[in-house]
Amino acid sequence: QVQLVESGGGLVQAGGSLRLSCAASVSLFSIRNMAWYRQAPGKQRELVGSISNLGSTNVADSVKGRFTISRDNAKNTMYLQMNSLKPEDTAVYYCKADLRSFTYWGQGTQVTVSS
Repeated sequence: QVQLVESGGGLVQAGGSLRLSCAASVSLFSIRNMAWYRQAPGKQRELVGSISNLGSTNVADSVKGRFTISRDNAKNTMYLQMNSLKPEDTAVYYCKADLRSFTYWGQGTQVTVSS
């Protein structure tokens, strides 16, 4: 069983920045792939970006150049640095971890960007 706890969400003005954290209850070396998703009201959950256990990252075109994914293996934590935030980035942000054949989700953290 893997527990994921997101933190760092909040209310920010457009153009501002936030850093989300996803703390895992196991070593990140045991997790094949981790990812950030988001879900806005009335919309489907969408992939924001991912990072492999080798450290390679991918982000969605909608956030490319503004969002960066990283990980600190010593702290068992994945991060999402969000810069130049836009009102359309408003959503609940979730982290996901793939370990062996199982997928685990965090409880989500709300990000609200005001115009």
